[in-house]
Amino acid sequence: MLAAATLVASPLLAACGSSDSSTPVLSFYTAADGAEQYAAASQVCSDASGGRYTVEQRTLPKSANDQRLQLARRLAGNDDSLDLMTLDVVWTAEFAEAGWALPVPEDLAAELRDGRTLEGPLATAEWDDQLYAVPLNSNTQLLWYRPDLVPGGEPPQTWDEMIDMAEENAARGEPSNIGVQAKQYEGLMVWFNSLLVSAGGQVVADDGTTVTLNDTPEHRAATEKTLEIMKRVALADGADSSVSQSDEGTARLGMEAGNSVFQVNYPFVLPGLKENAAVGAVEFLDLTNVPAEEQDAAVAEVFRDAPYPAVYPDESAKVTIGGFNIGVANTTQHEDLAWEAVQCLTNEENQRNNAVDGGVPPVLASLYQDPEFQAVYPAWEGVLESIENAAVRPVSPAYQSISILLTDALNPPSEIDPVADVDVLADLVTQAVNSEGLIP
Repeated sequence: MLAAATLVASPLLAACGSSDSSTPVLSFYTAADGAEQYAAASQVCSDASGGRYTVEQRTLPKSANDQRLQLARRLAGNDDSLDLMTLDVVWTAEFAEAGWALPVPEDLAAELRDGRTLEGPLATAEWDDQLYAVPLNSNTQLLWYRPDLVPGGEPPQTWDEMIDMAEENAARGEPSNIGVQAKQYEGLMVWFNSLLVSAGGQVVADDGTTVTLNDTPEHRAATEKTLEIMKRVALADGADSSVSQSDEGTARLGMEAGNSVFQVNYPFVLPGLKENAAVGAVEFLDLTNVPAEEQDAAVAEVFRDAPYPAVYPDESAKVTIGGFNIGVANTTQHEDLAWEAVQCLTNEENQRNNAVDGGVPPVLASLYQDPEFQAVYPAWEGVLESIENAAVRPVSPAYQSISILLTDALNPPSEIDPVADVDVLADLVTQAVNSEGLIP
């Protein structure tokens, strides 16, 4: 999955200029989102090494699937120019099983497990009780809403309550869309998984192969409730007719255009809205003549964040976290230096810069307790609460196949059969973990 940011990266960017030919060069292949921050961190760490190594940042394609494919091709081809790589949090099991990502050294693993790294992000770097990467950043969705369009300005607590509110707005002729990620891509898997785990379900067991969508009455009920909510969002009165093509960007822009009363989305939507409102490009908020020190208060009047809606009352949601970890490729010729560089790239300074400049949440517990960080990262409290109560996507070496098959079956959500599709989805996951059938 996927980490959202508002920056556009160059196709291929080296973080530093020419270096002495005797200085080991560590190639750092990173996601496109946030590439400018990763390049800056690479330069900082190159300088801090005192000439012991140079980190050169290189940008992978924009799409998460294309990023994974390029890394897999380089690793399968034993490309010894690949040293460091940002790994989407869902790739850990696959890269570990393939032997592509080296295990984290024991001393560093012990340091990561001493409480300084948040537990949810740390779990995404682990497979079979072994760490195979170091968490770099996380990402989590919140509920973003228009307080001026809901009764008393109070956000809904559950999905059913939110849909009811949206339909009431539609009846009054007010903005009524609910922004979600329902396009046939990874964002749809995130939505499905967040609802499923919040309902008490799970796609596969901890062994990564046992299918748990329908194995017990409780799990079947959770899957059915998840599908019911997804269909209801798509068919609600006043719903976006193009919801089956929606992603993070269209959900954000739909709200800025004044069409939505709610959206579930990542923290990048807040700086994005403020930036667009500053040039008069947000339908319900004009910051063109508002002094900088007064803008946050003006935004809060019409745009706020709240906890992700629960499936059942009095049961907190479990939101699927995203983000990136840094792994050391098995093709590296400089393993010790590579792990040294990883520690620098993931240190507090670089995580702070990634959060402030790129919007992605850090994974260091200490940063969330820092008043200076809290001041420049307004959504910190909601983000931290969500990460601490997070769900992770199915942990399985077959994850990519699971995701592709499920998102194909779940799109469009308006055509879901909440009862019959439980067994359909379970059969698809069984095919994926057994490497059977065709991938659409």
